[in-house]
Amino acid sequence: MAKGTVTQKIIDAHYVSGSKVPGEPVAIRIDQTLTQDATGTMAYLELEAMKTPSVNTELSVSYVDHNMMQNGPENRNDHLYLQTVAANKGVLFSPPGNGICHQLHLERFGAPGKTLIGSDSHTPTGGGVGMMAIGAGGLDVALAMAGKPFHIPYPKVIGVKLTGKLSPWCAAKDVILKLLSILTTKGNVGSIVEYFGPGVETLPVPQRATITNMGAELGVTTSIFPSDETTKKWLIQQNREASFAPLCADCDAEYDRVIEIDLSEIVPLAACPSSPDQIKTVAEIAGTKVDQVLIGSCTNGGYRDLALVAMALKGKRISPNVTLGIAPGSRPVLEMLSRNGLLADLVAAGARILEVGCGPCIGQGQSPANGTVSVRTFNRNFAGRTGTKGDQAYLVSPETAVAVALTGEFTDPRNLGFDCPVVEEPEKFWSDDEFFQKPAPGTEIIRKPTIGEPPLNNALPDELNGEVVIKVGDKITTDHIMPAGVHLKLRSNIPAYSKVVFECFTEAGKPSFAERAAAVRDAGKAGVIIGRDSYGQGSSREHAAICPMYLGVKIVAALAIERIHRANLINFGIIPLLFADPADYEAIEQGDALLFHGLRGQLAVGKPVTGELVKADGTKKEIIFNHPLSGEDIVMILAGGRLNCP
Repeated sequence: MAKGTVTQKIIDAHYVSGSKVPGEPVAIRIDQTLTQDATGTMAYLELEAMKTPSVNTELSVSYVDHNMMQNGPENRNDHLYLQTVAANKGVLFSPPGNGICHQLHLERFGAPGKTLIGSDSHTPTGGGVGMMAIGAGGLDVALAMAGKPFHIPYPKVIGVKLTGKLSPWCAAKDVILKLLSILTTKGNVGSIVEYFGPGVETLPVPQRATITNMGAELGVTTSIFPSDETTKKWLIQQNREASFAPLCADCDAEYDRVIEIDLSEIVPLAACPSSPDQIKTVAEIAGTKVDQVLIGSCTNGGYRDLALVAMALKGKRISPNVTLGIAPGSRPVLEMLSRNGLLADLVAAGARILEVGCGPCIGQGQSPANGTVSVRTFNRNFAGRTGTKGDQAYLVSPETAVAVALTGEFTDPRNLGFDCPVVEEPEKFWSDDEFFQKPAPGTEIIRKPTIGEPPLNNALPDELNGEVVIKVGDKITTDHIMPAGVHLKLRSNIPAYSKVVFECFTEAGKPSFAERAAAVRDAGKAGVIIGRDSYGQGSSREHAAICPMYLGVKIVAALAIERIHRANLINFGIIPLLFADPADYEAIEQGDALLFHGLRGQLAVGKPVTGELVKADGTKKEIIFNHPLSGEDIVMILAGGRLNCP
């Protein structure tokens, strides 16, 4: 067990129950929660279903930042529900245009040593200010709002020792891309990344937050920086000095693994299509023609990043071969750029100013043309996430993005021929909390007809007659399972949203996954999903569990299942099983029967589960599965999900 770390200190200060042994479940008290509109609607419906009159946290905030395009009434219907349920339940409400949840929460509410869970996988952004900030499914966030502890496996701690200082035109984004090249996006479940060393003090809080934000792509529980004098300075700039508390690892802290990164050796990097860990140096891909550049989002939408871009573009014009979009991370950032003239420099250079929100990062607008390259400062480049099938999305720093915008092709920014701008941090950041709407107990909750109830599962049968509805490979993301983009407006209507589960795998002229799963369900059988390694990585959207559950899926079996998705499966009564023998994955095909006898009795902590594979020709094979279920998890699975439990 890692000792004397920031991670251990925060867990100890919030410990409720459990074993402090890596991999064993531990429950911690949660100080703050956040939700966003794409996942928040279901979270508050679940909070209502739990008959919770008012939240029981130090602070809970509901942000609207994902689905702000109002093509049809669905999104605005959700906004009205979120606004009124927040007022009724004691939750602070951040309306459309106020800011992206992670950027805005860091600026206005992030506090060292606090615990935060959010219904978005990039909640670890708060680790940049010394919080233990963790992404979770909406139901887990609803439970935390109700005052219940949050359960995680007690983590291993990966220490990342930073030395040196970044060179001009090299950025915090390059640091996390470097770490992704080392750790990749899989195999890190149950770990927390903690940064330490003399290089830490050279990174301002916003740069630390870029690193912790994209640390979500590592598949770790969260990432954390210490809280030091740099943290204090930033909180003073945000007019929040009272939130400061010093917090750092002991000088003799022990980590389960240590990785050393010399910041002075970092060079401009890019994540190539279509995974955040497909890393190359920008020099390696120099000359590749680019059609679109998008700068901003919760990863790189802060003042420093956008000011640097504006200063680099001042008096220049972007290449006529590219379109450039700028997506500020918060209203205060946009207002500061406007007040000091930098916004005018962006516009004069040819940039398009996008709405303050997630937008193109989740396929909400700005989809690239077919067969073209899109360069983004975002955190994910999963296939199709841009809204264009067969997309070629690269992830880079703002420094590299501005070089691409000027030249129309991949260009190492160190070769631009002029000095990297130095952004002078303001004495005070502009802040205006008046746009946050305060709770008003007794407010009538508005629920328009496009908003349904969270569906309930049935109790787990003892004899489970399963059929494999789909078999998929490695690195299946929640974007594969539940597409975002134009479909996100259906998130409050489970029957409608369920029709597009695994839509990306639908073959022309053949039944969709939803049609096959519904047929299996209607025949009285249980649906089974077979995955390989790192199943369920990416977004925290619990719809990737709710919609398959609605279609009758009872089991997901894979070689490895990512943390948030595994928790969501359990919450909604789907059993996450792991192949004891990887070779058994190869033996199973779509359409095969998978039978479990005495399944309720088989489920026990630390005990394997035995199933019987029956092929189309009648051939049978015994298959052994392991599972990560705790005693509490098993109770939920047997009941058919957490909402069925008292």
